[in-house]
Amino acid sequence: MSRRGKLILVGAGPGAADLLTIRALRAIQGADVVLFDRLVTDEVLELIPATVERVFVGKTTRRDADATQASIHELIVSLARAGRTVVRLKGGDPYVFGRGGEELLSAAAAGVAVEVVPGISASVAAPALAGIPVTMRGLSSSFAVFSGHEAASGVGDGIDWLAASRVGTAVFLMGVAHLEDIVTQLVAHGRAVETPVAVIEAASRDNERVVVGTLSNIRSRAAEVRPPATIVVGAVVDVRRLAAFVAPVREHAGYPAAFQAEVRA
Repeated sequence: MSRRGKLILVGAGPGAADLLTIRALRAIQGADVVLFDRLVTDEVLELIPATVERVFVGKTTRRDADATQASIHELIVSLARAGRTVVRLKGGDPYVFGRGGEELLSAAAAGVAVEVVPGISASVAAPALAGIPVTMRGLSSSFAVFSGHEAASGVGDGIDWLAASRVGTAVFLMGVAHLEDIVTQLVAHGRAVETPVAVIEAASRDNERVVVGTLSNIRSRAAEVRPPATIVVGAVVDVRRLAAFVAPVREHAGYPAAFQAEVRA
């Protein structure tokens, strides 16, 4: 009897290898083939055993995204039908703007068994590592996550800007290239220009950088920030500044060196 293959959707987290879950690591180590995208760091890829085949399936432009996604679906089904255990390794969490739902449905429609291993999304990890809680009593009782790709001028109704302007903490993933549009839309829909904003580049990685400002000045302050970056809008951003006066947070080993250096200044 031939071996039955399967698909395992695995979240690789925000970048640092030690932010993988134990289940994610076990899935990677037990795979026959790993399909990974450009947001998966070299640090995580180094955990894949040498005996496991690696296939890069990242998208280079948004224009070819749908065609590439269709080819990924075909590859997953083909490999699984050949009896192989396929790990689809995605940055962050597979279901947070990762098109994991599409891959789930495609595999299921083809009769391929599917497992899901959640990952730590940058939407909560990036703020946390930068000393910013996405919710905090007295400051924000809610948060919402938006796709920054949908923020470009003329891109339909991808973002509910009224909701983004009213929610306690608004988090934008993949949005640094559209920061000007994000700021413009938030202010146009009622968010105060004095609202604190943080732009976090390469969260959890050695080159992590955090730029803080307000809706009135963040465009100029974050002009040099490059993807991947997470944008956090709301009063909770000020917690990062206030944390400078709290010794246990300032010295905590869990925070990146860049943060500890900044708050000591």
